[in-house]
Amino acid sequence: MPVKIVFMGTPDFAVPTLATLLASDYNLVAVVTQPDRPSGRGKKLSPPPVKLVAEQAGLEVLQPRTLRSPEVLAALEALSPDVIIVAAFGQILRQPVLDLPPYGCLNVHASLLPRWRGAAPVNAAIRAGDTETGVTIMQMEAGLDTGPILSKQALPITSQHTAGSLTAELAHLGARLLTETLPLWFNKEITPEPQNEARATYAPRLSKEEGLIDWSQSAVDLERLVRAFDPWPGTFTLGPRGPIKVLALKLAGSSVAESGPPGTVFTQQRRVYVSTGAGVVELISVQPAGKKAMSAEALLNGQPELVGYQLEFLTTGSR
Repeated sequence: MPVKIVFMGTPDFAVPTLATLLASDYNLVAVVTQPDRPSGRGKKLSPPPVKLVAEQAGLEVLQPRTLRSPEVLAALEALSPDVIIVAAFGQILRQPVLDLPPYGCLNVHASLLPRWRGAAPVNAAIRAGDTETGVTIMQMEAGLDTGPILSKQALPITSQHTAGSLTAELAHLGARLLTETLPLWFNKEITPEPQNEARATYAPRLSKEEGLIDWSQSAVDLERLVRAFDPWPGTFTLGPRGPIKVLALKLAGSSVAESGPPGTVFTQQRRVYVSTGAGVVELISVQPAGKKAMSAEALLNGQPELVGYQLEFLTTGSR
């Protein structure tokens, strides 16, 4: 009999892993994902990406609001999985679930554990200026991403990576690594390696409020922040006519000197710059409130008063 697998996952990151399991010789018996959520301006209920793929494949789909209910646990027990594979599911697995499958619950995590445990490891790695990240296949336990490691693989982080593009690469890398790891795990050819707690760092869930740009930070930190928060939660600043989303910026060349205190907007040779706490950034793409995305030059055409304006940020000494 092929190994029976229950898969748990929700967003796009989980889709390559699900697709890999669907293409394998394993017996994928069911998929567990988050409930449909309201999205868009109309707040219409939208299914998670994993649900769409699972239904197209004709799989049983469970969408419990919590795994704690006796009914959900009974449903999982009835499936009698040999192993539960998890990739960005979005709920914590409690001990009764962890104890169900004889081969345990295995997680595809988007970092090189123990660095960046938690909900937003890709964002944290870019924001911190890490030169590499990767994926880890780990055996889950009750702690948050604390379980022993079965395998991991590194991936360089480049200056072109956003959280979105890096997540997509890691999703495919994780699916491939899981494919290589599962046969070794089932054949008991892997000895799980405990994580080094002294090297553990955490990447908590992000909020939209964290996207407010503090121009007193350095240009290097702000360039990383914009890439780390793309596409979500996004970054924004407060201009004379309200919020302005900052979609893309880059470090200014050494020939561009700061002009005014942090947050001051200025131009040179038709390019738009902002002074920071250390260095200068060039605004590339922005989106004013109620408008479409546009170049920084187009923004100044519509809001010429921005030149010389000090963009606001919520720190001591802000306007």
